[in-house]
Amino acid sequence: MTKNTSFKRKRGDESPLNDVSASEDEEEIDSDVESISDNLDSEDEDSISGNLQDKIIQFLQEASLDELALISGCSIKKAQKIISLRPFKTWKDNLCRAMSKSSEFIYSHNTHLGYPVMLFFFYFLFLTSLSFKLQPYQLIGLKWLILLHQHNLSGILADEMGLGKTIQAISFLAHLYEKGIKGPHLITVPSSTLDNWVRELGLWCPSLKVLIYYGSVEDRKYLRQDILSGLVEFNIIVSTYNLTIGNYYDRSLFRKLRLKYAVFDEGHMLKNMNSLRYHHLMAINAEHRLLLTGTPLQNNLLELMSLLNFIMPSMFSSSTSQISKMFSTRSSEEESRFHKDRIAQAKLIMKPFILRRVKSEVLKQLPPKVQNIEMCPMSDAQQKLYDKLFKRLQKAPNGDKRELCNVMMQLRKMANHPLLHRQYYTSDKLTAMSKAMLKEPTHFDADPVLIQEDMEVMSDFELHNLCKQYSSIRCFELEKELLLDSGKFALLTKVLARLKEKGDRVVLFSQFTMMLDIVEILLKHLDHQFVRLDGSTPMAERIGLIDKYNTNREIFVFLLSTRAGGQGINLASANTVILHDIDCNPFNDKQAEDRCHRMGQTRTVQVIKLISRDSIEACMLRVGQEKLKLEQDMTTDGEEDSAITEQMAELLKVSLGL
Repeated sequence: MTKNTSFKRKRGDESPLNDVSASEDEEEIDSDVESISDNLDSEDEDSISGNLQDKIIQFLQEASLDELALISGCSIKKAQKIISLRPFKTWKDNLCRAMSKSSEFIYSHNTHLGYPVMLFFFYFLFLTSLSFKLQPYQLIGLKWLILLHQHNLSGILADEMGLGKTIQAISFLAHLYEKGIKGPHLITVPSSTLDNWVRELGLWCPSLKVLIYYGSVEDRKYLRQDILSGLVEFNIIVSTYNLTIGNYYDRSLFRKLRLKYAVFDEGHMLKNMNSLRYHHLMAINAEHRLLLTGTPLQNNLLELMSLLNFIMPSMFSSSTSQISKMFSTRSSEEESRFHKDRIAQAKLIMKPFILRRVKSEVLKQLPPKVQNIEMCPMSDAQQKLYDKLFKRLQKAPNGDKRELCNVMMQLRKMANHPLLHRQYYTSDKLTAMSKAMLKEPTHFDADPVLIQEDMEVMSDFELHNLCKQYSSIRCFELEKELLLDSGKFALLTKVLARLKEKGDRVVLFSQFTMMLDIVEILLKHLDHQFVRLDGSTPMAERIGLIDKYNTNREIFVFLLSTRAGGQGINLASANTVILHDIDCNPFNDKQAEDRCHRMGQTRTVQVIKLISRDSIEACMLRVGQEKLKLEQDMTTDGEEDSAITEQMAELLKVSLGL
């Protein structure tokens, strides 16, 4: 399916680069508004009720800078532009009358004030698209990318998260378009950022024709046929990592296409040259490659070489396996002077091909980010269960690293919520439940022994949900007191009440989707409005959830799983991040924090980490802080995650005395 942008330029001869440059005069913008306004029919003007007109005018006239900035897609500069065009006294004022162009669309939807104002703003974006401006540091980034291209080189744009790497990449592709290099280009992104990329391409450079490579196996089959036969016209293909290398036919498509640029968002996922993902993506047929990552480069020689080899494979004649052997070091060498010298040399080689800026250097006006660690005492029942589990694990014989990781996970679950284990549903209860299940029409001829076997591997919370599904075992449901019995919940209840009273808005992250399920019960109990996004949320719904939260201040909390929601999502409308449970990789948590601490944020961002006191989490926090002090980013790539977890497990084994 192709992306049809809803905003069309009045000037057909405008170049895409002007979409993102900063050269247009404000008089020209105002004249655009006026000319369109003059052409509006009086019928359009009458199609919106007078009451709604008054509300929109009042909002535009009285809204504060912060309130305007909460509109999806509205930066601080755009909000300032709206304020500079005041006063708006009547609906016939140029800016207000432009709204009537969207009247039919408004009336096909809910006419709540927030929605037409949002629609108005998107139309306003069209009128002011010529004034979309890059920040000075972003212009430098664009010029750097152009310089690399002129010298036939690839590169890594490694600006800190929240500095607008997406916009810089789009600006660069727009520049290429202006110079006659119209693609095709490929942009490969995590699933959670696909919609955002498509939206930004439409807003910043609508002249580029965008094709979304997404859908079922059957959908992609027909799409491939259209692409290879030339039936579909496009400049850019946007797809996800999973689908770019999804199956043999997906991979074959991108080997056959002669791409000008292949752009990889969250490029730190390519630090492992021995991974299957790396191997498949290396086979993409592209003249140039651009990696975008907010992750600082780790002091790991092999990872540095992996990235360098990926962006410029012609630099090395050796295979990846030979490079891996050449640059791998034994653990005994890690601190050797020779090893450090090699890292320094590798960084020196890579320096011309990497551009990294951090927020503290380029966004002096960005409000600060304040870290707050809350040590939560476990509830009495939770503490007893944790101590019991800890003693049992201490007595268990030491196994391999995989077993050690399992021990760590069991302790983490108990430190977060007792219902993530099976404690309350004893074997006797499960026997009674499995027999009662025979009364169900779906289980009348089942073997109760097999039913019980299935139940024994489930947690208390899963069994509680099972009881809610079947009337025959509904009497075994847990009491609400047990669902809310957690040390973190006791503190979270107080924290949320305080934040709501101050008018703050919250983004809450957890590693575990089941933990999010239990948090939902707490939020409903406390009567807090919320939305939720995790790995199971359909792609088509994700951008809608983000927009819904950003435009509706009544929604107090956004629940996110750290992996699905920790990358590429802009939630600057919130100013408080709560990490219900921390990650083994502290950099994943840092990525999550920066969903709020980014361009467009007008308030101090408070990051609250909930840590169960005297538990494995306290040890994880200490180890993670040491890692961050050394600026050792630990990658989010799947295969390397296991190594990180094993490393963390070894450190925790010593800390806990296991």
